[in-house]
Amino acid sequence: MRALTITRYGDPDVLKVLELPDPVPAAGELRVRVKRAGLNFAEISARVGLYPDAPKPPFCAGYEVAGVVDALGPGVTGWTVGERVLGMSHFGGHATHAVIKTEQAQRIPAPMSFDEAAALPVNYLTAFHMMFRVGNLQPGQKILIHMAAGGVGLAAIQLCQRVEGVEIFGTASAGKHALLREMGVHHPIDYRTKDYVEEVKALTGGKGVDMVLDALGGADWSKGYSLLRPAGHLLCFGWANMVPGEKRSYLHVAREFLSMRRYAPMTLMDHNRTVSGVNLGHLWGEVEMMSGHLVKLLALAVEGKVKPRVDKVFPLAEGPAAHRYVQARKNVGKVIFDCE
Repeated sequence: MRALTITRYGDPDVLKVLELPDPVPAAGELRVRVKRAGLNFAEISARVGLYPDAPKPPFCAGYEVAGVVDALGPGVTGWTVGERVLGMSHFGGHATHAVIKTEQAQRIPAPMSFDEAAALPVNYLTAFHMMFRVGNLQPGQKILIHMAAGGVGLAAIQLCQRVEGVEIFGTASAGKHALLREMGVHHPIDYRTKDYVEEVKALTGGKGVDMVLDALGGADWSKGYSLLRPAGHLLCFGWANMVPGEKRSYLHVAREFLSMRRYAPMTLMDHNRTVSGVNLGHLWGEVEMMSGHLVKLLALAVEGKVKPRVDKVFPLAEGPAAHRYVQARKNVGKVIFDCE
């Protein structure tokens, strides 16, 4: 197989397409001939050496794949070679072949393309889990979504439409505001030219919001916390601020850690606020929970109530360009790899 490999920690040029032995599915696993694979910020963090769960280089990243079943592990039933499948891969997805566990695989519904199927699992599972399992979004609430034009951001915006009367605030560069308004964001905020804290306070008469979805991290978590109304909820699911450049900087990492606020239980009680963390990579063992989420999301997709927006498709050989594109926050929606 061909695999986009992180050969060492560093800038995007450390990515190389290597020829490796085809993976062999074990009991309870499927081998997938990958058509498309999603790119997430986690893989960029892994490339620079700031994703603690990643293997040491050299390794192939990639959390989500869409393709066709290529081989069955021993004893696997209920699947046949040639079926269209999407699923979660615990690394190894950015390749022509990948192995996934049967409990983390779902058949691709007939109307859905491989592009959309590869764009669904990580972003939509993250948004769905945050908003409805952890956050319990209610009708009429106000929500602030950071990086609103990214994959998780657009997924969250679409899912907000399933709850009556939710008022959406979203941070993004000015060039993305027209699309955000079209998608249903009531208040796009240009974080590059405006103080989003002051903007949200002005737009809410100083009351703030009920929920903040924050993948920025560091000082922005404190800002988000300051915007919460009583019973408000800050959901932390990433630390994009940790990787501002193409290589890691230990000085910057130290500054980010120092900027992170600690939340004591007594403080949370006094403020009547909640702070939660979400890391999809640490939910691999929660098969029933994650599978249940994914089944619901696929049903919404079939009904046309959610639809992944694919921004750009890169061949595996253009892995460095894909990483630079996402890291520069140029994407509006999902970036995926063509693995054929």
